[in-house]
Amino acid sequence: MNKEQNSQFLGTEKISKLMVKFSVPCVMSLLVSALYNIVDQIFVGNSELSTLGNAATGVVFPIFIIAQAFAWCFGDGCAAYLNICQGKRDTQNAHKSIGTGITVTFICGIVLMAIFYPLKTQILTLFGASENSIGYAVEYFNLILAFFPIFMLSNMMNAVIRADGTPAWSMASMLAGALTNIVLDPVFIFGTKWGMLGAALATVIGQTVSFVITLIYFFRTKTFKLKLKSFLPDFKVFSGALQLGVSSFITQMTIVIISLVCNILLAKYGAVSQYGVDIPIAIIGIESKVFTVVINLVVGIVLGCQPIISYNMGAKRYDRVKELYRKILLCTVVIGLASTLLFELAPRTVVGIFGTPTNIPNPDDYWKFGELTFRIFLCLVTFTCTIKMTSIFFQAVGKPIRAVIASMIRDIICFIPLIITLPIFFGIEGILFAAPSADLIAMIVAAALTVTFMKTLKSDVPSGNNESVLKPSSKGVIITIAREHGSSGKQIGKLISEKLGIPFYYKEMTALAAQESGLDKEFISDINSNAPTILQSLYLSTDVIQQAIVAQDKVIRKIADSGSCVIVGRAADYVLRDYEDVIRVFIYADEEFKISRVMEIYGDSKEQALKNLHRSDEARASYYKNISAQNWGDRHNYELMIDSSVGLDESAEIICSYVRGKTR
Repeated sequence: MNKEQNSQFLGTEKISKLMVKFSVPCVMSLLVSALYNIVDQIFVGNSELSTLGNAATGVVFPIFIIAQAFAWCFGDGCAAYLNICQGKRDTQNAHKSIGTGITVTFICGIVLMAIFYPLKTQILTLFGASENSIGYAVEYFNLILAFFPIFMLSNMMNAVIRADGTPAWSMASMLAGALTNIVLDPVFIFGTKWGMLGAALATVIGQTVSFVITLIYFFRTKTFKLKLKSFLPDFKVFSGALQLGVSSFITQMTIVIISLVCNILLAKYGAVSQYGVDIPIAIIGIESKVFTVVINLVVGIVLGCQPIISYNMGAKRYDRVKELYRKILLCTVVIGLASTLLFELAPRTVVGIFGTPTNIPNPDDYWKFGELTFRIFLCLVTFTCTIKMTSIFFQAVGKPIRAVIASMIRDIICFIPLIITLPIFFGIEGILFAAPSADLIAMIVAAALTVTFMKTLKSDVPSGNNESVLKPSSKGVIITIAREHGSSGKQIGKLISEKLGIPFYYKEMTALAAQESGLDKEFISDINSNAPTILQSLYLSTDVIQQAIVAQDKVIRKIADSGSCVIVGRAADYVLRDYEDVIRVFIYADEEFKISRVMEIYGDSKEQALKNLHRSDEARASYYKNISAQNWGDRHNYELMIDSSVGLDESAEIICSYVRGKTR
């Protein structure tokens, strides 16, 4: 099944069947990834290291996440960029972005080592290590830190492998590393009695195994080939990939911020409570690992469904979008309720998996705080999962502002202020109540965002299948016209086509792109005008918008391959950058002229016209920057720049004269 057939398949196959096909591999990958975070803590907790060992791994965990944030940013960005390049059949930029990503990831790993190593004691203390656990934490961290470049490269490159169409290889890489870690942990911790050093050694050997398997794949890639020159940084190309990975970075760094604030406050209020510093840090470390397993189940389901959601949103098959949301929500609620029952009815059993306390004065306090944490901190875990699922869903449907609000309202806007404020009145228990309080508020907001969004999904008949055909033309010059809003570039392009007797393409491009992709014609047409005034780059990087951009770029090339023509808009000058006989034109005008034209054509008031001018040009510039990493309207990108206020017919004649001179 080729890519076009696969897209149609996303719009016709039974939803439940698609969910199984796409989500199961994603869920499995994330669960295997979670094993890395949980295995050490289980074996450490069941050894003589006990509670203090668990506390030590707990304070190192956020630093792992910092490294992972950079690795996922570069990896997910390069993976998304690779998918775009695949759609455009752009092999040149694909290998440059991936090679640069690998180089940047390695350098970033070295830089993090250089920063963290001399400051390790201060950093680990900041993250909650006490005088009792700091020795264990430093011993564990020293070896882990030395392998940061390998750990980061493995994570970054695995994302690219999945995008290259071989998720099974990525899964095998992570699974082999996790199993190696599981096998070596008891050997090094119990057999050789190496304690924290043994736990760290098992982890880094597992990471190395994953890296080696990942590295082998890069000698047999499917859609790109790396050369030595690929690894020379090309930041112009890489900037496009970097934009696509920013959301992954923000998500991971949010976890770091929450962990940092949480651990600092646990240490502060734990020190004046009956539990001390080490018990709360150890228990929250356990809670975070267990919660990661739960949330990864939900995230795996909705992330796996992203391509299905995005395709049906772009095709305006809103009944399928709603059905997808309902089914994903059902899965989320089932997982959340099952977890809640476990945490409320058997918290001691869950905590007990991570060992029995032996090296603290009051073991009863350990069990008591463990039960309180799981029963209070995670009592609304169903809401937490639903909020996360909703945020990812909004990303998939191209609504980044809603996605950011749904995500940030819980973690940053509510949780952090509550976790700072509540302990002032309720002591350390206030920290535990901060989570469900934030969940409740954020759930109300997420529900409101979802209900209002669903109301906007009208069950109209999609217009994306309207027929349009390529117009016959002889081989010759291709004129691309980029224009400021209100400069009448479209009308000038039409005049040029009439004067030269060649086809004119404007709305026809979106109709052809709709036929190419199965997406809706109006949806493709509106990707510029619907771009929000903020978060434009994030909007343009969402799956559904990228599908439309790729389809549009394919059609622009097909049009150019069909012969001489005039193409207006859609960054055609950049899309056809490798074509010969392309004349790139930019149409501009002074503000008064543009305002008068907009008022005349659209019936806007002067204030409305000015506002629409700025909004439209800002969206066009963002779109152009997103796909080209170049500045829209930069004179270096065009052969001609015409001020249309001299007159529409005069502007068209100037361009035609230039074309005739070039083709003599």
